Amino acid sequence: MRRVWILLGLIFCMTTSGAFAQGYKKISLDDAIKMGASNNLDIKNAKLDVEIAKNNIKAANRLQNPSINTFFNLGNAGHGNPQEIGLSQTIEILKRDPRKKLAKSNLDLTNQNVEFTKFDRRMDIRESYVDLVASKTILIALEEQHKLLQELLNIAQKRFDAGASPEMEVIQAKIAMNQMVTQINTAKVNVKTARFEFNKALNIKLDSPVLYDAQEEVLPQDVSFIELFTPSPNKTLPAFSEISELALNNRYDIKIAKQQIDVSQKNLTLVLRQLVPDVAVQGGYLYQGSQSSGTGQFLNGAYVGASLVNIPLLYSYRPEIKNAKLQIEQSQLNYNSVHNKATQTLDEAYESFATAQMNLNFYNDNLLKDSSEMIRLSKRSYQVGKANLTTLIVMQQYYRSIVVGYTQALTNYYDCWIDFLREVNNEEFMLHEEKP
Repeated sequence: MRRVWILLGLIFCMTTSGAFAQGYKKISLDDAIKMGASNNLDIKNAKLDVEIAKNNIKAANRLQNPSINTFFNLGNAGHGNPQEIGLSQTIEILKRDPRKKLAKSNLDLTNQNVEFTKFDRRMDIRESYVDLVASKTILIALEEQHKLLQELLNIAQKRFDAGASPEMEVIQAKIAMNQMVTQINTAKVNVKTARFEFNKALNIKLDSPVLYDAQEEVLPQDVSFIELFTPSPNKTLPAFSEISELALNNRYDIKIAKQQIDVSQKNLTLVLRQLVPDVAVQGGYLYQGSQSSGTGQFLNGAYVGASLVNIPLLYSYRPEIKNAKLQIEQSQLNYNSVHNKATQTLDEAYESFATAQMNLNFYNDNLLKDSSEMIRLSKRSYQVGKANLTTLIVMQQYYRSIVVGYTQALTNYYDCWIDFLREVNNEEFMLHEEKP
């Protein structure tokens, strides 16, 4: 009976697994960026902060609500004293304007944070998209190597059947081909992982189990670099001195740090204004009934008054003032720190991209062409009996390492370009014209 249930369970899994399988919808990088800009949950969340900051300006510009006051005299003490009902209003002195300016400064800070979030998410989408295409490229390269090893196995089998080589070469070719299978399986998992990372970067709430996939199956090369918004490696990178000052002026993190100084300065102004007393004014209606007026007549009139409130005698806001001054100092230190780190990371990204560009050009100009010719000649030599299988497999492994190394160099070139754009904070950055 237990075996029956196990069998039924296996049948159920086989028949229902397709129903829960996730489909893939291919999109271009341009569509992915546009989709992320409009539907990314992090960006939507950040935009709400802008609306909150705008409402805070309205709240900062508020007037104090009035109070309704009543005063009734009771008992014998009430005879001859009027009854009163009226309003009291507290008028803030020199506080409303700095409070509003602080709220506006916080709105500017929020807007800059939102722009930085949008830029950072676009870069995340670009980076995860490239990594996904790169993982596909590596998988395809390994599958091509597997085909090459299959060809070597076929050649070894034919030579063995013809009595031109020992059976050991057939076994050796099978082992080499089977080792490639494990690498292909790992590469397939890497593709799935990269696809999940790409959808995580998109961060879009989906109503269906469909996952988005990159449109390209391999990383574009030569003139096709533009498909992933990346310049050709043949173009010249400007000197660091040409871009550093402009890049540092455009960086969102530096702008945000500078705006935080403005916020802390305006906060100090508001705190200092707490030392100014407010004015409370009162006014209302007075009346006396005929029985308590002393004249036998109903009497009425009005009253007005004024007073200073919140006079800083017992508490002079010294802790708040000290903290506000410390916040200015803290903001200035943070600005200097951000600026200093930005200079270092920009230099690092510049050097990394320059190295990635040099390595990719070296692969294109030297290694790829020579390695392709090497494997062709080695394969031909083995076919005609001028080389043994061990030598051919070693050459094939060397060729595979070059192909995979080239794919990694290509991936690194794309990734370093994205890192460089992150540091210059300019997605439209252009390189110089191609080298002669």
